Amino acid sequence: MEENKKCACCAEKHTCRGDELKHSLLNRLKRIEGQIRGIEGMIETDAYCNDVLIQSAAVNAAINAFNRELLKSHLHSCVVRDIKAGDESVVDELASTIYKLMK
Repeated sequence: MEENKKCACCAEKHTCRGDELKHSLLNRLKRIEGQIRGIEGMIETDAYCNDVLIQSAAVNAAINAFNRELLKSHLHSCVVRDIKAGDESVVDELASTIYKLMK
């Protein structure tokens, strides 16, 4: 994470991601988007329900892989940074986030 890099901010906190991580995350999202479009096409063409469900499961797996990659990055950058700065509230925030991911 580059501290001096200018970042877009849509909330009080934000994360500057390196180009490699950003590229990896965006590629994952583009593949997921393509999978969703494929499922839409399957519904439009009345594909067999089981086939649609299998593709839906593949999307869920892809989303979970995206979340794991982002969570790992978050732990190594934001969480470590905040704890080193004395802000232990990030632990409660992380626990809440993990709870939501596990629903």
